[in-house]
Amino acid sequence: MVIMPLLQEEREGQMNLKALHKISYGMYVVGSKKGDRVNGQIVNTVIQVCAEPPVLAVAISRENLTHEFISNSKVFTISVLSIETPMKFVGLFGWKSGRDIDKYKDVHYEIGVTGAPVVLENTIAYLEAEVTKSIDVGTHTLFVGNVVSAEVLNDFESMTYAFYHVVKKGKAPKTAPTYLKEEDKEEERKMGRYVCKVCGYVYDPEKGDPDNNIQPGTPFEKLPVDWVCPVCGVGKSEFEKEE
Repeated sequence: MVIMPLLQEEREGQMNLKALHKISYGMYVVGSKKGDRVNGQIVNTVIQVCAEPPVLAVAISRENLTHEFISNSKVFTISVLSIETPMKFVGLFGWKSGRDIDKYKDVHYEIGVTGAPVVLENTIAYLEAEVTKSIDVGTHTLFVGNVVSAEVLNDFESMTYAFYHVVKKGKAPKTAPTYLKEEDKEEERKMGRYVCKVCGYVYDPEKGDPDNNIQPGTPFEKLPVDWVCPVCGVGKSEFEKEE
């Protein structure tokens, strides 16, 4: 097979950012500490940099409280989430702020060897790292750290960002490294479903809400009055129908 190179004029100005979604991502809870306080958030950008010694890197928005905690303590933990993780759990760590609530209050976790929290609920494996370098990459900081502890908890399948995005119908917060404003607008134009005005979750009647026992084929109007967004927890009044 002969592969023809792109012409110079074809390469110039070519920028389809959807190509970024072809890069594989996972879904993780990254935790850290500051004094006696703990906090954590959903992250999809975790990278193994080296094998010997094992080194990891994680990208955290400079706006997030977890960024402040890692910068202060120089440690972080990574909990690898299972494919069975409920959207409500993802919403707790992904759409709530540790400035407003204690995310760990009703979550099964332990304090690791670094002193940072390790989420064990919905987790298939975890790692702990000590920061050796912080790289400013604009809106985010790339924290690089040596792995000092790691364990596999079970053999369940890990949740990928693609599964969260395509199957679970989850979206990336605006502080996520993978957030694409253009794609957000495109999806809002295409989907004639019900959209959460707070977090962007799309309720698709054809798929229902399996995590909350809502069967496929259930119209939005027939949802129970106490049904809430499986991601951020707001009620039906915060949804609007796409045209």
